[in-house]
Amino acid sequence: MSRRGPCDDLAAGGHPATQSDALAALDHALSQPHRAEQHALLQQARQALDEAMQQRHDAEQRYAALFDAVPDPVSILSSAGVVMDLNRAGVRAYGRPREAIVGQPIELLNPDLPSDHLEPVWAALQRGDTYVIEVTNMRGDGSRFPVEVHSAGFELQGEPCIVAVARDLSGRWQAESRYRLLMESIDKGVILFDRALHVVSANPAAHRILGTAGTGSSLQTLLDPHDWIVVDEHGHLLGHDQWPANRCFQAGRVIRSTIVGLYHRPRGRMLWLSITNVPVFGNGRDHADHVFAMFSDITELKRNNALFDRAQSLAHIGGWEWDRGLARLYLTDEARRILGQELPLDDMPELMECLRSDDRLALQQALAASVEARSSFTLELRGQRADGHTFWVRMIGEVSEGDVDAARIAGTVQDITERKQAEETLRIQARTDPLTGIMNRDAVLSDLGVRLSNPTHCKVAVLYIDLDRFKTVNDLLGHSAGDELLMEATRRIAHAIGTEGLLARFGGDEFLVICDTRDQPDQPERLAERITAAFEPAFVFGNDEFVVTASIGIACAPRDGVRPQQLIQNADTAMYDCKRRSRNGWQVFSPELAQAQHDRLQIESRLHRALEADEFRLVYQPQVNLRTGEVIAAEALIRWQNEQLGEMRPDLFIAHAESTGDIVRIGQWALREACRQVRQWQDEGLGLVRVAVNVSYRQFTGDDLALKVRQALDEFHLPGTALELEFTERVLIEDAPDTLRTFARLREMGVMLAIDDFGEGYSALNYLRRLPIHGLKLSQLFVEGVPGDRSDMAVCEAICGIARSLGLGVVAEGIESEAQRRYLMGLGVNVGQGFLFAPGLTPEEFVRKLK
Repeated sequence: MSRRGPCDDLAAGGHPATQSDALAALDHALSQPHRAEQHALLQQARQALDEAMQQRHDAEQRYAALFDAVPDPVSILSSAGVVMDLNRAGVRAYGRPREAIVGQPIELLNPDLPSDHLEPVWAALQRGDTYVIEVTNMRGDGSRFPVEVHSAGFELQGEPCIVAVARDLSGRWQAESRYRLLMESIDKGVILFDRALHVVSANPAAHRILGTAGTGSSLQTLLDPHDWIVVDEHGHLLGHDQWPANRCFQAGRVIRSTIVGLYHRPRGRMLWLSITNVPVFGNGRDHADHVFAMFSDITELKRNNALFDRAQSLAHIGGWEWDRGLARLYLTDEARRILGQELPLDDMPELMECLRSDDRLALQQALAASVEARSSFTLELRGQRADGHTFWVRMIGEVSEGDVDAARIAGTVQDITERKQAEETLRIQARTDPLTGIMNRDAVLSDLGVRLSNPTHCKVAVLYIDLDRFKTVNDLLGHSAGDELLMEATRRIAHAIGTEGLLARFGGDEFLVICDTRDQPDQPERLAERITAAFEPAFVFGNDEFVVTASIGIACAPRDGVRPQQLIQNADTAMYDCKRRSRNGWQVFSPELAQAQHDRLQIESRLHRALEADEFRLVYQPQVNLRTGEVIAAEALIRWQNEQLGEMRPDLFIAHAESTGDIVRIGQWALREACRQVRQWQDEGLGLVRVAVNVSYRQFTGDDLALKVRQALDEFHLPGTALELEFTERVLIEDAPDTLRTFARLREMGVMLAIDDFGEGYSALNYLRRLPIHGLKLSQLFVEGVPGDRSDMAVCEAICGIARSLGLGVVAEGIESEAQRRYLMGLGVNVGQGFLFAPGLTPEEFVRKLK
């Protein structure tokens, strides 16, 4: 789509008509006779103008590409609400030509907006907030669709404007509508209780069964526990902690088909219910937050079951009595319906004929034991009806009271077919990953355990598969695209292994394949080759393609382990070694890898004690003015010297500290030590030196970071301007209110804020503009390739362009050559650091460098 947006002239730095006129004038001047030096000057001017016009064209292309790459509709609005620009996703979503929208008021896309709809928007933007609202937009054909609009403010050529991003909510609304329709249409009562047994929600069937429909009274009022007497199926009183919902909270599991009687004192009404309670767990919790109670009214069934008193206490209708002396079996109508036989069952052997052989034997033995010991029995039996369908029944029996010769045995028969089918469904679901339909973690662990416990089948291999760059797709396109990627990856792996392996999703973007190695020892490697080949075609999402590969670790039993967790852990170790080295391949576990894992454990154990042992120190790498070479600041770099391990590289121990959580304590020490050193330099008369300190994301999510910074500054009587904090890009995609508040508090102190190694991860530009940061650190990863590598040059130019457009400073890391320095100065980068100027220096060496 060819188009020109309102920001293009600003990006290009000039007006196209003015530049074209100047170009024509220069061409005319060059056609006239001049002295050689004049002609050379004109020629230089024309070349400079050509370059400026090319830069303008490149800026337009970058703007258009970035603007149109956003998958949601994005609109640029004037302060009065007039649409100034619209991206490609917006044109598709609203079903109108771009020229029919640009220049029109926003009411064209949302005719339901009130006249003062911009007032709350500007009020929020002037506070520095993002304005979020759910509204209904209109397409060109008049159809409506719900959206969630995020609005932010910016200035364009000195005028305030709004950028609005609309997220289509149609899918969520449809899902909610289907859920409500289901709850409203089923005939079973459904109530959601919280832990205090307060009613959170209830469907119409629940109101109807419990008697609140049409009365105007609330279900919560009706369910006051003081107004009810609750008994079990035998009529025994149940205490409050024995109520099915409370038992479900306590056990944290499903409590199925519980029969309870409810007597309502104020109304004098008795209800019998069959209740199934299902716990609901919040994300990351180990106890249930809520319980769903699903129940049916069985009061009428209890009344109609008049053959035996026992049947009235059991929630189902079928009753039976076997007169041994007369060889006669009596069945109620409902019992006959449950058993489903065409011919009447007049004696117990005829009933047994419709059961499975092993269940038939179990019933014979139970009847014999009941006669001999005057005992009762309860059996769950499976049989077949005359129509060919399988049934499950719960059969209860005992010798009739007072029957000296045990001539009669009576009891109930309860149809539990649905319950058994539901249990089987839940059993399958418990072993199945709901997204991909393959085995889940618990199922594969169980299967692997069974294989390893059998000496004849213990020669198996585990392939641990992790998807490379899955997080990029998930973060960039959203969780729905991430789910689509996981399902497509499942299909590719399953097709690659065929029937030669067992596939399971182990969690997140990790999969396991289990294969037999008894007859083919090289089977794991062959499957790994086929799996990696299956990931060669790119994954397509709409118009976008993403290269997602697989890293695979292989461990074989019994060589690499004889327990499921040990085997999987070793395969995981091999996978991480593959990912660390190259990705997109496979690695077999080896003793060397085990040693490397042991070394990591050694690092982690000693790292935990390093702070108390005073093994850390800080060195300071100067940050210099690239033009003058003047030292203007320093970055504090941590070093670790351990007596057993020697000098450890930061990239090794920092990663371990991140994973163990020790980084929080280490980071706090580095912050305080840097402040102490700045104070010492001031006391020595060197003036105020600003020091940059790296802050881990774990520090950001742990204790109050702003408070810790304030305490360190106050302890050494330093202003906030003495400190710069560098964060990783991860904070950009954690758009939590706490993140924004912490950044705002730090900035209020005067602390400088920068994003370190910008561009190495997924740079969330939408969030970058919200955070009150001061600058970006241009990663050494890109600097080392300039000015020779075109890709690195393009990335550096893009990052510098982003920084300029957002008014952010840029500091380049890893400068090692004069050519790099000159190139970066050409991009407008004024500050840098690297071995060209100095490595990390001790405090004394830094003082000499500063002087």
